[in-house]
Amino acid sequence: MKLYFNIEYHTKPGEKLALVIDEKDSAVRNHTMFHTENGLWKCEVDCFSKSIDYKYQLKDERGNILREEFVKHHLNFPHNYKEFLIFDEWNSKNFPENYLNNKILRNKFTQLKPQKFSVLKKHTHLLRIEAPIYNPDWEIVIIGNTFSLGNWSYENAIHMSQTDFGIWEASVEIPEIQMIQYKYAIYDKTQRKVIDVENGGNRSTAPNNQKDVLQIVADHYFKFKSYQMYHDAGVAVPVFSLRTENGFGVGEFSNLKKLGDWANNASLGIIQILPINDTTANYSWTDSYPYAAVSVYALHPQYISIENLDYELPKDLIEEYENEKSKLNSLELIDYEKMISSKWKYLKAIFNLEKEKIYKDRSFKKFIKDNEGWLLPYSAFCVLRDKYKTPNFNIWKTHKKYIAGKIAPFFSSKNKDFDAAMLHAWIQFQLHKQLKDAVDYVHSLGISLKGDLPIGIYRYSVEAWTEPELFGMDFQAGAPPDQFTEIGQNWEFPTYNWEAMKNDNYRWWKNRFKALEQYFDAMRIDHILGFFRIWRMPISATQGILGYFYPAIPVVLEEFKARHIPFDFERYCKPFINDQILWKYFGEETFRALHFMDKNSDGTYHFKEEFNTQRKLSAHFKNQPEDEIAEKLVSLCANVLFLSEEKNGETVYHPRFNLFKTDSYQYLSDWEKQSLYELYQDYFYKRQDYLWKEKAMEKLPVILNATNMLICGEDLGLVPDCVPEVMDELAIVALKVQRMPPGNLPFYNPKQASYLNVVTASSHDSSTLRQWWKENKVLTQTYFNQQLSQHGEAPKDLTPYLAEIIMKQHLYNDAVLAIFPIQEFLATDGNLANPKMDNERINNPAVFPHYWRYRMHLNVENLIENSGFNAKISNWVNDSGRK
Repeated sequence: MKLYFNIEYHTKPGEKLALVIDEKDSAVRNHTMFHTENGLWKCEVDCFSKSIDYKYQLKDERGNILREEFVKHHLNFPHNYKEFLIFDEWNSKNFPENYLNNKILRNKFTQLKPQKFSVLKKHTHLLRIEAPIYNPDWEIVIIGNTFSLGNWSYENAIHMSQTDFGIWEASVEIPEIQMIQYKYAIYDKTQRKVIDVENGGNRSTAPNNQKDVLQIVADHYFKFKSYQMYHDAGVAVPVFSLRTENGFGVGEFSNLKKLGDWANNASLGIIQILPINDTTANYSWTDSYPYAAVSVYALHPQYISIENLDYELPKDLIEEYENEKSKLNSLELIDYEKMISSKWKYLKAIFNLEKEKIYKDRSFKKFIKDNEGWLLPYSAFCVLRDKYKTPNFNIWKTHKKYIAGKIAPFFSSKNKDFDAAMLHAWIQFQLHKQLKDAVDYVHSLGISLKGDLPIGIYRYSVEAWTEPELFGMDFQAGAPPDQFTEIGQNWEFPTYNWEAMKNDNYRWWKNRFKALEQYFDAMRIDHILGFFRIWRMPISATQGILGYFYPAIPVVLEEFKARHIPFDFERYCKPFINDQILWKYFGEETFRALHFMDKNSDGTYHFKEEFNTQRKLSAHFKNQPEDEIAEKLVSLCANVLFLSEEKNGETVYHPRFNLFKTDSYQYLSDWEKQSLYELYQDYFYKRQDYLWKEKAMEKLPVILNATNMLICGEDLGLVPDCVPEVMDELAIVALKVQRMPPGNLPFYNPKQASYLNVVTASSHDSSTLRQWWKENKVLTQTYFNQQLSQHGEAPKDLTPYLAEIIMKQHLYNDAVLAIFPIQEFLATDGNLANPKMDNERINNPAVFPHYWRYRMHLNVENLIENSGFNAKISNWVNDSGRK
């Protein structure tokens, strides 16, 4: 079989195109294309398969890949032709066909049956377009300038067949010997007419007068109009925050069914939740932090429903269970420690009573076999964590280093730890069943589920134990100072060893996405900036302010010399302390602070060796956390101008964030200040962009091509110019929070949101709208007058009327998704809003560790029954075109 490929692509001198074909049951083949004229590239290929995947690459004269398609083309060839003339277009990742053909589409059209169409020997052309349509009453048709294509008549349009999700094909005979012009259009099956034609100019293709050769016109980029594309509205709520009649002091996976019922009544098409992985480290309230998972695969036992297990609770425990359930459900906020200890008590009781049946359960055995790659290490980790009362494997008495062969005996029935290991495996089996059951129910309502993928892993997690080579265990990840905190954030997670991950083509990330895809249709990638660069700190630091971007182009000694900056390591890289600074920090307590320092010959001071890092100081004051001098000493430790790094045997330097705001900077000469400020600006805002884009494009296309989920990126904070550029090229949906605008704007106007955006009024990291309204009266007044277009003085409290205006601003725009925290929905109704609004905040990034314990003050059942409230929300959603 002969394939003749043609593609129009305008190259620069020295550049050339290559065709890479992945043929079933054959090795990948590379073919160099040749240029003819007017940017047309051709290639002739012998093919032995009726189906191929392929992509195009742009190379330089040395064969280096300058650009390549991230989404492969796919073609099926009819059996009654032996030669095919293929006219292609470059397939960009950010074409609607690629980001709209995702799990959301597939879940909304679960009943879709691929249509068959006939290719006859008399046919000259096979036209193919990828156009995912979310309206079940619509289909794609072709109109054109020839008699065979209806002479532009809507009534004589050629109907196409949907041969797969979003793929439309039609085989036609076009005998006319003239340049063929045509367009794709949308036909409404209920109205039985063409209702719209795609935007843009006419498409064109050449006539085909060759017998026995079928001309395939493989088109891309259906030119959708805004109303024709998928738009949805949704609710964001952590699973743990759901309150239902059958809960146990915390939201459970089974509660997602009732949330789905309410969302359906309110015409909401998507539910967004926080991470749901197991974070059990110490069985204390600090485990409530959902972004510190001890396993990126295991689900958190807090979400299990005791009442929905495969086996019933022992009768002698039922009364005790009901009493505890009643007490926990009566609480305004989650009592994490009481809740989790009680759940474990009942889980162990059921397991110990029924374990002989459990071990014989074929479904359980299959679950273990299907998931043994992560489940066995996780179960062993849990046993060892509980045995040694710590997740810190570095101080375990045994198995400090993970060796698979030495862990395997845990799963031998003769081993003393067998029951304990199997308990954890069984709980994961039950969690998976309960979550999958809830997800299937939500999908049956036509509602999608959006998950949340943390950027980091917990330092003492299964992954850090089993694959430490994939992580930078000597560093900590976090974020630079932002609107949440002036000292930055230290998440204490290890960083990633991207080079090691690249060596096996990012297997770890692909497996992670595959696991999440079992449950979710869309995914929020927390801190997507981490794929460009991460803010990292040495272990010696406790505050994010002592971090720097990695990777980064650092400052070297030669650059200081070239800029005539008198670099001195002691002055620039150590805390600068003099008498004036001591008095500023400590005042009358200066004499106490001096116990931690020695005096230099020039009258300045330095920290004694046993106190010369933030970590050492924090350890010293561990048992005296209320001592005010501790925090001041730790802050003084950050009074540096540069941070040093050892790189390839050389010491390099990174400017400290907000260097020009340090007390150290204030004691420099004016010309030295100016030189350092210019260097600072160059470092943070000019020199890094190309490197960061290169690093992101190296990994993100490979990782994201492994999933069919709609990918959204949390891109808040200090955002380099390259980030929106890369996100647009890869069709990653960005996040727009009205109160966290890019640049120096006071607010973001949701009306300006382009399609690839999620718009929202607040997030789990911010205060709620009602709380924010009272935080800064001047800012609130500006918002009231300018953003809400209201006159006069802003009211003291956010009224339901104003909350409604804010919600409508976010609904009526072009963004693909408008998602609101559950608190903001309730704020639009005075009878439903929580009277204790300070209970509604989920997280405060300025407080670490933070107790994540927010719980709805109303039962979800109450919302389901509130027909008036639901009809109001439904009307807004439908009127805005989001349903």
